[in-house]
Amino acid sequence: MLSSNREYQYMEASETVWDAAAVPEVEVPAEKLTRFHGQFTDCMEMYADVHTVAEYLNAHQGWFCRCAQPMTVEPLGTNGYALTVGRFGAFNYEVEPKVGLELLPPESGAYRIRTIAIPNYVAPGYDVDFKAVMNLVDASTNSHYNGVVTGVEWELDLSVYLHFPKFIQRLPQSVIQATGDRLLNQIVRQVSRRLTHKVQEDFHTSFNLTFPKKSKRRHC
Repeated sequence: MLSSNREYQYMEASETVWDAAAVPEVEVPAEKLTRFHGQFTDCMEMYADVHTVAEYLNAHQGWFCRCAQPMTVEPLGTNGYALTVGRFGAFNYEVEPKVGLELLPPESGAYRIRTIAIPNYVAPGYDVDFKAVMNLVDASTNSHYNGVVTGVEWELDLSVYLHFPKFIQRLPQSVIQATGDRLLNQIVRQVSRRLTHKVQEDFHTSFNLTFPKKSKRRHC
C-alpha cells in the first residue's frame, strides 16, 4: 500500500501476496460498492483560554487552508472546502480522493464538519461520508503546562465506499475488507498527526503565544 504524496506515504507488508489475475473471475454486480469504515477520537492542547481558541476556530477561512497543506484546498462558498487528500492504493489500484467538507458554525460549543457535494464534480468510483465534531474543554488541570490550557476534543466517523475493478473483486472479500480498513486507519492517523501539529503551531503563532516544543500531542 502506497501513497504517491511524499507527505503521506504508507507501505505495509502482507503475509499473503495475492495475484488478482490468478484468481478465477466471478460474477459481481456492476454497482457493488465496498464500504470501509472507522471511528477515531483524539485531543489537542491549545495554550490559551476557551474564548481565544473559539475565536481562532471561527475564522477557519484562514487556518484551514494554511494547515491543510500539502493537501490541495479549494474554497466552496463561505464555509465549504474541496479537499484533495493525495493518491492512495493497494493491489495495484489507486484513487485520489477529493471530498467536499463544510465547517458548520458552532452550536452549543460544538464545531461540526460534514460532507458536501463539490459542484461539477463526480467522484470516479468512490464516495466519502465524513462526520466530525470538535468540542472545547478546560484542560488546565490535566496538563503538564503551568497555565491556562484549552483542549480541543474531536471525534470522526468516516466511511469510504469504493467500486473496485473486476480484477480486484476476484480477491476474497475478507482480504479486500481487512486491507482497506487498515489503510484507512493509517491514512487518518498520519494525516491527523500532521494536521494537529500544524494547527497548534498556526494558532500559537497567530496570537503570539508560547507553544512548548516538548509538549506531547495529547494530554487532555
